[in-house]
Amino acid sequence: MDLRDAKVLVTGATGGIGQALAVALAARGGEVVLTGRRKDLLEPLAERLGGRAVPADLADRDAIEELLEAAGEIDVLVANAALPAAGLLAAFSIGEIDRALDVNLRAPIVMAKLAGELMAARRRGHLVFVSSLSGKAASGQASLYNATKFGMRGFALALREDMRPHNVGVSTVFPGFIRDAGMFADSGAALPRGVGTRSPQDVARATIRAIEKNLAEVDVAPLSLRLAALFGSAAPSVSAAVQRRVGGDKTTEQLAKGQRHKR
Repeated sequence: MDLRDAKVLVTGATGGIGQALAVALAARGGEVVLTGRRKDLLEPLAERLGGRAVPADLADRDAIEELLEAAGEIDVLVANAALPAAGLLAAFSIGEIDRALDVNLRAPIVMAKLAGELMAARRRGHLVFVSSLSGKAASGQASLYNATKFGMRGFALALREDMRPHNVGVSTVFPGFIRDAGMFADSGAALPRGVGTRSPQDVARATIRAIEKNLAEVDVAPLSLRLAALFGSAAPSVSAAVQRRVGGDKTTEQLAKGQRHKR
């Protein structure tokens, strides 16, 4: 997929990672349409990048079709918007569970259906889902968040095969711990010794590479974390014990505590 002059819809564009995505995609020649809940942040960013702002709350089920109608014919969808959902399941209200499922999983699926049908008819387009390594390996105090991200991975892999005959690419990007912006950075949680991070710009570069090379999956994390995610997928019980031993449970507890104030 050539991003030059492609119309690109980026969700969650007001967050730190979303802003990095918008800047990088515009620099690559894309015509960006940005969406998010914060109109006060969205419109200045869109103006600076020569794009358009379409404010929307993806937890509002009616807003998704309205957003895509307002965006017009798009060549690339970057489904980046997500809500923090770390913590014990008992700590969430039913309403908070519904909202996390709606924004993190239902909205990307519905947007992929609506945008993907038009892309398939034109035989041109790409769907990108910005997920998390939490979609490959589970950890304590993250059951709801893991559920949304595991679900996204399965959906994207199957959709990729379904869209292949229509010349529409599907990719998933899996960030690990991202510094400077995003859910982990905003939470103030501390990582165990030796666990590395990546930047929002690294996520943006990985996303562009996934689109241009039509890659199924791209991890954005140090090698040690990528291997840990692979191990966690293959041996979940042993991985959970290792996480507890190295202090990973303390990190997820701090992450949940930091996010609780933002829900």
